[in-house]
Amino acid sequence: MRPSLFILLCPGETEVQRSDPRLLSQFFFADERVTRVVAEINGLDAELDPQQYLVLLNQLHLSQAHLLSVLERIMEECIPTQRHSRDYLVKFPEELLVDNLGNHMLFAAECLLAGTFLEVEEADGAHLRPQARNLLCSLELVRTVLREQSLSQPGSYPEPVRAVLMQFDRLFAEFELSYVSSLVVVKSPEEIYRQQEIIVLFCETVERALHLGYLTQEMIDGYEPLLMFTIPRLAIISGLLIYPDGPLSLERSPEQMSRVFSPFYNLLKKIRDLLRVLSVEELCLLERSLCTAEQEDACSPATPPAWGAAVPRADPPAPWGLLDVPSATPSPPTCTTWLEPPGAVDNPGTDCPQPPGTGLSATPGAHCSELRSRYSSTKDMLHTLFVCISGVADQLQTNFASDLRSILKTVFKIVASQAEPSEEPSASQKEDSDLCAADAPHVADCPLCSSPTEAAGLQRAGTHHRPEWVPDSMCSQCSACRSPFTLLRRRHHCRSCGRIFCARCSPHTAALPHYGQPKPVRVCMHCYTAHLAPAPRSR
Repeated sequence: MRPSLFILLCPGETEVQRSDPRLLSQFFFADERVTRVVAEINGLDAELDPQQYLVLLNQLHLSQAHLLSVLERIMEECIPTQRHSRDYLVKFPEELLVDNLGNHMLFAAECLLAGTFLEVEEADGAHLRPQARNLLCSLELVRTVLREQSLSQPGSYPEPVRAVLMQFDRLFAEFELSYVSSLVVVKSPEEIYRQQEIIVLFCETVERALHLGYLTQEMIDGYEPLLMFTIPRLAIISGLLIYPDGPLSLERSPEQMSRVFSPFYNLLKKIRDLLRVLSVEELCLLERSLCTAEQEDACSPATPPAWGAAVPRADPPAPWGLLDVPSATPSPPTCTTWLEPPGAVDNPGTDCPQPPGTGLSATPGAHCSELRSRYSSTKDMLHTLFVCISGVADQLQTNFASDLRSILKTVFKIVASQAEPSEEPSASQKEDSDLCAADAPHVADCPLCSSPTEAAGLQRAGTHHRPEWVPDSMCSQCSACRSPFTLLRRRHHCRSCGRIFCARCSPHTAALPHYGQPKPVRVCMHCYTAHLAPAPRSR
């Protein structure tokens, strides 16, 4: 049991004040809070008062999280260059990278040491228990040393303090990697490199789609939800035709491909062979259909039929075998056109030439005729390609949701418009802004309404510091209507305040020049009506 706060101080010790902003002083009271809650739990009979026991457990969880937060800040201040490498975090699934991961690790270490049931294999548990014991012993040593230091010299970090902090940091990192590796499959360095190649392919795909007019920069800057499906679909075509030596190269074995696409290896080969049969016009029609998620009629573009919807993600890829079904109907004339991007044929001087060495010529006449003969018409052939490509891309959302989300997040960071310096608003704009801010309703939980002067000074500040976004994992319902988020009711961040809303509560778009967003972006209804001047508003 640690000594109470009310003991007599030894010579050389100083009284710690709660108002002391130094980190060691904050650690002293955070540690004391953990000790007090543990003492209350040990003195309570859980069977007689289970409700109070649950309350104390929640208090212990919160106090431990606060203690670790202060300890993390101390290590950043004391040993910023001696911290153990955390490069292994890139191997973890994205859903594990939460703010309180450290608290989960210490809880797991305590459970392992106590022999409590955990979802780990017996062999893994035997390997992890010594690491858990060393980690918890190191944490106790850190608490003792920092507590003594906070009572003697709370403003300095002597060498013994630095040594115990470095040891704890190393043991924590080793246990974190070992424990997570025993629960989930972590990525190998080779897989990380392959996914980086996919990120490059997706970025090149977006650039090509922008050049050909399939996508617009406004769609990318606005993070249109449809792009979650459109970009992977177009990337399959780019990876098979435009950049055949890239991450979708079928000259390598499935084991050498990224695990995201390797399950579809055989299907991708059939898709590639059929794509090589297409003319420039047919390829353009197919890509536009994939962008809009609706099949377009190759014979009558003005009246597109209703068929051709993508395969539902939850269903098995039943239509994939359609590429093997022959048709008795005679084939149309063979195709001998080079598969260049639309516009490259009519405009040889385009600034989007194909990379050298790709060899994107159509399949020779005999083989082209044989492939086309499997389908009753061009419409049937494009429909098959549409369904198969959509099936592969859409199943990535189900089978590799975490990987795809991480890839697309990086792609958007690269291809989105960079912030431009905002211009100084004119006097009339300042007056309009002041009037709008003065009439704006005050919302207690709005970050921009947190102080009486915050909203009024929004446009005047001209700041480039964008609001910090609320993490998706911290919000399970709309911040306005409180409707829970589901598969259909998706999360949308307001670019003005950073909170999360449903689509109904964030229907507006507006330019935010004070945040370096000159083009309209999504904003919530409150920010649109309360914090934005009439000039930059748009719908």
